[in-house]
Amino acid sequence: MRTMTKHTALVLAAMLALACSPKDEIDRKVEDLLSKMTLHEKIGQMNQLSGGEWLVESAAKGEVGSILNCVDPAEINAVQRAAVEDSRLGIPILVSRDVIHGFRTIFPLPLGQAATFDPALVEKGAAASAREAVSSGIKWTFSPMLDIARDPRWGRVAEGSGEDPYLDALMGEAMVKGYRSEGLASCVKHFVGYGAAEGGRDYNTTGLTERMLRNVYFPAFKRAIDAGAETLMTSFNENDGIPSTGNRWLLTDILRNEWGFDGMVVTDWNSSGEMVAHGFASDLKHATEISVNAGVDMDMMSYGYISFLEELVKDGKVKESRIDDAVRNILRLKFRLGLFENPYVDENAVIAYDGETLAAARQAAVESAILLKNDGVLPLAKGMKILVTGPLADAPYEQMGTWAFDGEAEHTVTPLAALKESFNVIYEPGLAYSRDNSMAGIVKARQAASRADAIVVFVGEEAILSGEAHSLSSLDLQGAQSGLISAMKSTGKPVVVVVMAGRPLTIERDLANCGAMLYCFHPGTMGGPAIADLLSGVEVPSGKTPITFLRTAGQAPMYYNHTNSGRPNTGTETLLEDIPIAAGQTSLGCTSYYLDSGYGPLFPFGYGLSYTTFEYSNISLDSTRYGKDGIIKVEFDLSNTGKYDATETAQLYVRDLVGSVTRPVKELKRFGRFTLKAGETVHAGFELPVSELAFWNSEMEYTVEEGAFQLWVAGNSADGTPVEFTVE
Repeated sequence: MRTMTKHTALVLAAMLALACSPKDEIDRKVEDLLSKMTLHEKIGQMNQLSGGEWLVESAAKGEVGSILNCVDPAEINAVQRAAVEDSRLGIPILVSRDVIHGFRTIFPLPLGQAATFDPALVEKGAAASAREAVSSGIKWTFSPMLDIARDPRWGRVAEGSGEDPYLDALMGEAMVKGYRSEGLASCVKHFVGYGAAEGGRDYNTTGLTERMLRNVYFPAFKRAIDAGAETLMTSFNENDGIPSTGNRWLLTDILRNEWGFDGMVVTDWNSSGEMVAHGFASDLKHATEISVNAGVDMDMMSYGYISFLEELVKDGKVKESRIDDAVRNILRLKFRLGLFENPYVDENAVIAYDGETLAAARQAAVESAILLKNDGVLPLAKGMKILVTGPLADAPYEQMGTWAFDGEAEHTVTPLAALKESFNVIYEPGLAYSRDNSMAGIVKARQAASRADAIVVFVGEEAILSGEAHSLSSLDLQGAQSGLISAMKSTGKPVVVVVMAGRPLTIERDLANCGAMLYCFHPGTMGGPAIADLLSGVEVPSGKTPITFLRTAGQAPMYYNHTNSGRPNTGTETLLEDIPIAAGQTSLGCTSYYLDSGYGPLFPFGYGLSYTTFEYSNISLDSTRYGKDGIIKVEFDLSNTGKYDATETAQLYVRDLVGSVTRPVKELKRFGRFTLKAGETVHAGFELPVSELAFWNSEMEYTVEEGAFQLWVAGNSADGTPVEFTVE
């Protein structure tokens, strides 16, 4: 017998290790379990239901694979016990919840977190949220939402990362990694195009082309899946006439065959049944047939799968092999999450509001705040006598914002409470809530202002005014809030406005009535201390707008990375009030703009002030010509030219000047946060592979096209002087 060489032994050992990889072992367990299951038990795994203790009977019968909206550890254990100990095969239940921006400790809204331009902080926040959720028995969250949102009338703009595909992709990737690090499965949603709803009205129709989907709407989903996202949710909308839940091209051709996704696909709440209302299915049975065959593995709350799938298989309209594939995806997820080994939750080990999590929430609230205006009013001197007014000054529930199901108002620290620790505070609410139109409180607030050195007005939206099904046609401050700001301005005292909202509101008229404005979206549990630190100068604002701020809702949709028209605006157009009487039909220039609001937004994407000032200089490239496999190296100097240590987010944009299809006027490709001491200059840079200039061209090929490009490094999407380069 020949003696085995050391090399041969190593090769065999490696082959053995590969053969016994965790993935292969899980697949073996899945196949073994699948072979023992009846068709009824398989379909039970594909059924997701909402509720708690009443689900015990269904779990014992093996008729439910997942539950949602059950957060009591004792109730979760009761359902798990029925599934594991009383059912024939003992398959554990997958427990899910909308942990969108926190579980007990509520972080800023996802749109606010995007304003940080700090993926590492977002990942940290997701991990903290996962720790709390998992300790209560939750193993699956319906987050992150990766819908590109270019219309702030859409209420769910609060739940995503704004208008930019690159920023959206990085924030989604960060959340997925954060959740995974603490054992919480993520569900990227909503696939796809949901944020492009016509008129900004939730659930509405979209009409996106394949090229638009591939260039703008797909990239964040693909990056999240590559980062390890375990599940994906279909969207409510139909696109180009086909509802997402019944779109085989999306769910099978793209997701499975092109991207290689081996996770689980779930409907949104009854989105399978809603295909009947769309006019795409004749009844719930037909909708079930369509969604299963399209590639949906689990049905959330239509009851169609559990009611009709056995009959559809018997009639030959759904193959049992398709059922098997769906159940494989579900069981694989449960094995990967360790549910078979550890299905129960320790009811005495629930984590909530620990110091590390609260600190992360506070830092996220600090970094998410965007300074939109400052005439020198901020920061306020500590100990100053200030009037605190406005409906959001002491509204702990509203401060948490939308999708904060498990946040507890009694644990929320409001600005009023926090400001009392640093200032001599006079409090007069002015308005009881954001939609309040009463003037009585405003009169009291104006009277109280005479005793103050400065006024801080907290305005915005109640939590119910943004989120799912909460679209608006007007984005102005509700109620008499603008009147309150105006009244405070009339006192002659310095006025600071702090906005807490779920979307970018149209606040142009309010800017004129204040010396400073801090935009915080809904900042969550620790928003009060964060805002107090920002107003007092303990912290310096560094947030940047993750979505364009409009002058009026009539400008929507408006976004920085648009393509040009054949008649782009020149900046010299005549506005409504300047039009001469009896003007000629073509006397206004015939360019693309609004007569009443002009062309540009109130604030562009990537915008945000600081208590200091920054200057960009010496922007240079290592070459002016690059091959398609090259790397563009950009260098620049960034100087803090003011008096405060602060952080600036430098942003790199590019433009492909001529393409086989029209290209955006700018696209964000890199960004970085740089912290500089007052007076300090740093030499910094970015590296951008030329391959990242690729797009889906006129032939529907993903490629980099040769030609001329421009590149900017600046503090927002509207600033900077371009440098030019060529791709050969």
